Amino acid sequence: MNAVAAVLAALGARIAAVSPAPGPLDLLVVGVVVAAAVLWHPLWRRLRHGITIVHEAGHGFAATITRRRLSGIRLHSDTSGLTVSVGRPRGPGMVLTLAAGYPAPSAAGVLAAWAVGAGHAAAALWAALVLLALVLVQIRNWFGLLSVLVSGALVAAATWWLDPVWRMRIALALTALLLIGGLRAAIELGGARRRDRRGTSDADQLARISVLPGGVWTALFVLASLLALAGGVLLLHPPLPHA
Repeated sequence: MNAVAAVLAALGARIAAVSPAPGPLDLLVVGVVVAAAVLWHPLWRRLRHGITIVHEAGHGFAATITRRRLSGIRLHSDTSGLTVSVGRPRGPGMVLTLAAGYPAPSAAGVLAAWAVGAGHAAAALWAALVLLALVLVQIRNWFGLLSVLVSGALVAAATWWLDPVWRMRIALALTALLLIGGLRAAIELGGARRRDRRGTSDADQLARISVLPGGVWTALFVLASLLALAGGVLLLHPPLPHA
């Protein structure tokens, strides 16, 4: 029992470890690097897998809280994903489940920005590990399993071995990826809808079971991502008080 208590105490200390709040130079450098990575298509194709994981986690979370039965999550090499839940095919629960995907990375980015800005970068990284663990148990294909395990290994390494300053920078980079990548994914939805004649996108499915057309849902996703990005910036670098 003493050994277990010691391990839990050590784990709690790591989760609660304080990191310095990001300075203006950290914000500038990390923001520019992540923005460039998201805008550069070859690298974005790889980073988007992380956005897809959070996107599908959003569907899964919404399905769970609306009491739908979550059947599994699949992640594909083309950066698409699929979350399957069982329940009524229409109604508020299904609408919320479908609508939760695109805002999920941005919402996670806002929460991460709050933690990093408050000096709790370690807690933000541990929260990411918990999210990945919850997704892992729902994965139903090999590529999805590999994607989640690799993401988890990278986050765990940053959490366990980096010093507080670099831990803050990695958490800040993850925050920027969620906020900026979430916005790009929402913007890309418009093009994806034009290419997909089957109407399988979240926005098109929402249009079939709600009163709003797919284009309005797409615009709402983009607007939510823009608001989250603005909120994340304010949480990380609040405006200076007037003299």
